[in-house]
Amino acid sequence: MDKNEFYAYIKQYFPLLTDTALLEEMYTFSVFKSLKEGDVLMDFGNYIRTIPLVVKGSIKIVRENENGNELLMYYLGEGDTCAMSLTCCMSHNKSEIRAITDTDVDLFMIPVEKVDEWMIKYRSWKSFIMQTYSKRFAELLTTIDSIAFLKMDERLSKYLIGKFDKLGSRELHITHQEIATDLNTSREVISRLLKQLEKRGEIILSRNKIALSQ
Repeated sequence: MDKNEFYAYIKQYFPLLTDTALLEEMYTFSVFKSLKEGDVLMDFGNYIRTIPLVVKGSIKIVRENENGNELLMYYLGEGDTCAMSLTCCMSHNKSEIRAITDTDVDLFMIPVEKVDEWMIKYRSWKSFIMQTYSKRFAELLTTIDSIAFLKMDERLSKYLIGKFDKLGSRELHITHQEIATDLNTSREVISRLLKQLEKRGEIILSRNKIALSQ
């Protein structure tokens, strides 16, 4: 990727990053990668060596308990980076999350040693990181509120709306088991609730696909 194309990506997806010297360093040290849907970008127990800056697609961030049950925490989309990754790398801890591509994804990978360095050197990078923490914290609160206060049918509806909005599509190519895993429940419960939504005319179900009916 040439410098002009790189600058265009940053200007479009990361408008907070305006320091010329920072952009020069980002161009020098970042690596552009394209990933396929279902690729594991980070996994539990691994040391994090790079931080993703997403320019295309969606990445699912999940946690896992000691019994192997997963819980969806949030999604990363265009213009996002991962606060949990930042926390682990800045404290030199192993990853406590798994990052899985939800679609095909394009991103820049930033070496972790540059994260702290740029926080000190560049005001716009610091602002970007602080905004990232604020956004992810708000999303985590929403996740906690959903688990604590919403019934499963309400959580499912909220989940589907979020997926449709994030992907900008009227169709989701996803299995009932994948939804159940994200919401930490059983496939049978999800299948039953999806059938209810279909009977109410809100969605159309077909094999491994959910479409909006309106």
